Amino acid sequence: MSFELAEAQLLKRGVKLEEIAKIVYKLQLPYHDDLTVEQCYDSVKAVLQKREVQYTLFTGIALDELAEQKLLPEPLQSIMEADEPLYGVDETMALGITSVFGMIGLTSFGYLDKVKPDLIGRLNNQGDHIHVYLDDLVAGLAAAASARIAHRSQKATNYSKS
Repeated sequence: MSFELAEAQLLKRGVKLEEIAKIVYKLQLPYHDDLTVEQCYDSVKAVLQKREVQYTLFTGIALDELAEQKLLPEPLQSIMEADEPLYGVDETMALGITSVFGMIGLTSFGYLDKVKPDLIGRLNNQGDHIHVYLDDLVAGLAAAASARIAHRSQKATNYSKS
């Protein structure tokens, strides 16, 4: 498995790493005046280099695709088609991505899952495609990349001032 394969799977589903980087940028800019979108992009790429992240993406994307093709057994097929609010497995998988980066990743994911900004909202609301997993996995990637920046920052103490 490789970064390139993971990126290709995301692209196939309409997700560009640059769009994830822009979400990361919005999350971290209040804490880092000199932050660039390029730094956020590099952080997204670094998170996506992790094999466990790749495996999580491959699994979630495959389940979304199988649901679109109506190949899942019942009741899972109906649950996926309805994007059942109490399903929660999609969030659980995404939290696996954020857990590597502690509470900052967890809280950022919760925020992104609730607000669904930009790309995350578009994925969540695409009626002709099933993105039960993908919107949460993108939120998990963005939250993890954001937390990675926070942990690597020498200005991490700014978090306690907000």
